[in-house]
Amino acid sequence: MTASKTDEKTATVGETVVSGDDLVREYTRGQGRFTSDGPTVRALDGVSVSVARGEVVGAAGPSGSGKSTLLHLLAGLDTPTSGTVRLAGEDVGELGARGRARLRLDHVGVVFQRFHLLPALSARANVALPLVEQGLGKSTRRERAEARLEEVGLDDRVRHKPGQLSGGEQQRVAIARALVTEPDLLVADEPTGELDAATSDTVLSALEAVADERAVVVASHDEQALDVCDRVLHLRDGTLREDD
Repeated sequence: MTASKTDEKTATVGETVVSGDDLVREYTRGQGRFTSDGPTVRALDGVSVSVARGEVVGAAGPSGSGKSTLLHLLAGLDTPTSGTVRLAGEDVGELGARGRARLRLDHVGVVFQRFHLLPALSARANVALPLVEQGLGKSTRRERAEARLEEVGLDDRVRHKPGQLSGGEQQRVAIARALVTEPDLLVADEPTGELDAATSDTVLSALEAVADERAVVVASHDEQALDVCDRVLHLRDGTLREDD
């Protein structure tokens, strides 16, 4: 019997999924939020990190510390000015835009602070969207989306649209969508930033529950979110400080 993708991942817990070596990210004229007459800003300055399957790693620091920039580099959403990111065995910097997009689709799930759900679609349809990009058939998309919604405790909300869901439920739909492709890496950028403490606890439990089969990186300044991490990277002014 051929092992499933999940079985293969379970058998390789502890392997490095993503690593960054001496990462520098500068924003100059025409890039990011800086105008053509603005300064060159070094958002990340010589950071090195690796994350293994089965590990939850936090990135902590005040606004502007570089934690979101680090997440974007590790997820292949951006490329470093210098340094190397290796994700699922690929050197991200050697790939073009199309290659990076495919790498993300096959290997990365992203959870944002703002849920980014399509309001006209049901929870199930929102979760299934990445599978449309992968070219899977309707019945397979439906089955996988429902399974992921059940995994995050929303099997009774599959037909509900985002406007019919609470903030915590919407974030759990976003987590299910990030997981539906069975990614090797899950990154979450301030996943509890718009939620109250009780709702945050439910969302964080959902993240913890799926960590065994993949590498998870959570950027947050929320101590409640950082408490679920196996280790925390402390960033300030784009540099990595010693762990507490």
